[in-house]
Amino acid sequence: MKLYDLKTGTSTRRVRIFLAEKGVKLPTVEVDMLKGENKDPNYLAKNPMGTMPLLELDDGTQLAESVAICRYVEELHPEPPLFGTTPVERALVEMWNRRTELELLIPIMDHFVHSSAFYKERLTQMADVARRGHTRAQDRMHWLDGELAKRPFIAGDRYTIADITAQCALILGKNTGTPIPADSPHLARWFSEVSKRPTARA
Repeated sequence: MKLYDLKTGTSTRRVRIFLAEKGVKLPTVEVDMLKGENKDPNYLAKNPMGTMPLLELDDGTQLAESVAICRYVEELHPEPPLFGTTPVERALVEMWNRRTELELLIPIMDHFVHSSAFYKERLTQMADVARRGHTRAQDRMHWLDGELAKRPFIAGDRYTIADITAQCALILGKNTGTPIPADSPHLARWFSEVSKRPTARA
């Protein structure tokens, strides 16, 4: 197997943290997005979306979405379980992972993409989308703060893919102008704790 990576990417960070939690190390190829290596015909032949991460299996199969890659690794390396172990746990982890993607990660990304100088020449930026993303993300952080008053981790008593997704979202928010609100102590506590995990800098 071979992992095509982007060191600064949010989705690629999600996979790296997941792999580190599993204790799995893979051969890695860093794709330089600034140089346009993700638009090279050879890379597009592997992943027409031109995105990272991309996991290339030994039989030539290409997995190009971060959660799909994580699910595949979970099947190969079930311990520690990061998608749950029972039908109910798996459903709850799936529910919370989707919520952290839709309610937290996407608004933060909207703000970043539509306000960052990095994307200025790459797409048509819309200030309204940036503002809406920022406002939505802050609102959802307050909501998540209330949820984390009830339990130690996003989906329950154990660290899972849902925590990894939220962790990566908040790293992006912290670095791009959408930090955790000062009046969200439970979310701040959770973020501080997951940031201290040995895998957090993967």
